[in-house]
Amino acid sequence: MEFKEMKRGMKYCLVGAGFSSAVIGRELAECGHEITIIDSRNHVAGNCHTERDPETNVLVHKYGPHIFHTDDQEVWEYVNRFSVFKPYVNRVKTTSKGLVYSLPINLHTINQFFGKSMSPDEARSFVESQADTSITSPTTFEEQALRFIGKELYDAFFKGYTEKQWGCHPSDLPASILKRLPVRFNYDDNYFFHRFQGMPENGYTELVKEILDHPSINVCLNKQFNRQDATHYDHVFYSGPLDGYFDYELGRLGYRTLDFERFTYEGDYQGCAVMNYGDASVPYTRITEHKHFSPWESHEASVCYREYSRACKPGDIPYYPIRQVNEKALLAQYVQKAKQLKGVTFVGRLGTYRYLDMDVTIREALDTARRFLKCVDVNDAVPAFFVET
Repeated sequence: MEFKEMKRGMKYCLVGAGFSSAVIGRELAECGHEITIIDSRNHVAGNCHTERDPETNVLVHKYGPHIFHTDDQEVWEYVNRFSVFKPYVNRVKTTSKGLVYSLPINLHTINQFFGKSMSPDEARSFVESQADTSITSPTTFEEQALRFIGKELYDAFFKGYTEKQWGCHPSDLPASILKRLPVRFNYDDNYFFHRFQGMPENGYTELVKEILDHPSINVCLNKQFNRQDATHYDHVFYSGPLDGYFDYELGRLGYRTLDFERFTYEGDYQGCAVMNYGDASVPYTRITEHKHFSPWESHEASVCYREYSRACKPGDIPYYPIRQVNEKALLAQYVQKAKQLKGVTFVGRLGTYRYLDMDVTIREALDTARRFLKCVDVNDAVPAFFVET
């Protein structure tokens, strides 16, 4: 196909007002196209939505905390174009059997847990001695943990937490989940290792509003999308649930969702933004104290949330795609249906049924918009579904 810039003045609908739609919509609007973004909720920014708590005036991450971190310089420069980002380092703590430790597991965690004062090399050798070397090719979460950190660290920091988070035994989860969690043999307790880390000064909702602030972008909130709406546009970018687009006709893809129990406190409740609870006997996975996500602000009172993970039911907000064997088989069927469509591109976490960090979501949105703008025919611009299952 010969590529040239697509003609200007076309009409596009973007379903969902999170980062995927905001970024794609902005790119298309800046090239002269007319954009309509619709969302069933009463706010933009999706699950990244932030708002002021009316009782404490603390900036709250309404659907759980989001920390921006990336090695992608272009994405970092993109978000800084629309918001001032304040430095923020995510330092997570965990409570296990009444004692508090730092996460990810680092040299301080190891020395504290085992009551030792080991050097990095000594700690590395010690942890290797704890590992189950009979496991040569770990395939499950549990095998991965036992092979590389041993039973004691696994039981204290991962087993109970994982059972609560995913609602199943760690032996039923793939090893790849644990491979994303580092073990450090130094005293670095920064949860992330990316070059660029920070928080938008006024929250993610204000950031997304700035991205959407363009005369060719019309945002419609409290509006449901149905497939018949697509006929009014040249193309649709859909960031809602993939199975929801097809009215769940093949069944529902599996997700975990979260319930939040809000409480306030006069003063500083836990001294950190995130406190995990590794013991299976504690019903919640963690407590988040939201004023610590904006350390440049000063608040006497505090607002906190206990998080409870459970299976997602119809009507719930989906958070984490399960992607186990049954879900992957169903996903493949929905992908085939999506590939047969013309005029629709599935994007984002829900549209592609993957857990995506914000920076990856923005990167994919930028790349999708740019591929789209280079094509002659909107139906040939990008495949209806371009992510491997």
